[in-house]
Amino acid sequence: MKRARLALLISGRGSNMAAILAAAGPDYPAEPVLVLSNRADAAGLGSAAARGVPTAVVESRAFKADRAGFEAAMEAELAKHGVEIIALAGFMRVLTADFVRRWEGRLINVHPSLLPAFPGLDTHARALAAGVRLHGCTVHLVTAGVDEGPIIAQAAVPVLPNDTEASLAARVLAEEHKLYPAALSWLAAGRVRLEAGRAVITAAEYAPDSLLNPLPRAALLSTQ
Repeated sequence: MKRARLALLISGRGSNMAAILAAAGPDYPAEPVLVLSNRADAAGLGSAAARGVPTAVVESRAFKADRAGFEAAMEAELAKHGVEIIALAGFMRVLTADFVRRWEGRLINVHPSLLPAFPGLDTHARALAAGVRLHGCTVHLVTAGVDEGPIIAQAAVPVLPNDTEASLAARVLAEEHKLYPAALSWLAAGRVRLEAGRAVITAAEYAPDSLLNPLPRAALLSTQ
């Protein structure tokens, strides 16, 4: 099986990165070949190195207002490692439309809300303030608009009466760690296609059970 060469972009501890690396065994359709951070102090770099995954740093602070220069330096690292697809895993930089266009259909992200509800930051606090009964996470293809890309899959959690921002965030993050590796596997295996601006998943069986458990299939919402 030819595995797609995967880069993971991080800015901090990279818990979603760790979940993907844990899932990416020999039978996983994506091969992690690079973990790239815009911060040299990102804790996830050590976690990736411990797993034997090559790492690199392109300090965004060194480029200040030169976004094009920053992205060109990132592109050089991606090219050096022959990267074919990119997963954003807590990467706290907004990418330019030019960068996104070059990686269209090969750039994926997880967001801690049920998009299109609550794009941007502070999603858990906003969900509590809005009084919603369901919250969750979304894996989507990245487009130039922030958190506006075609949705690949979503997982929902109930909002409990005694929830705090921290307790709700913890339950959502646990779902991210299951959903993101599964949805990324569909993209890497060529099972995600765009139709009229929507992401459509081919094949009736989305991913091996081992990637979805213990997430119940009834909790997995996806376009088909």
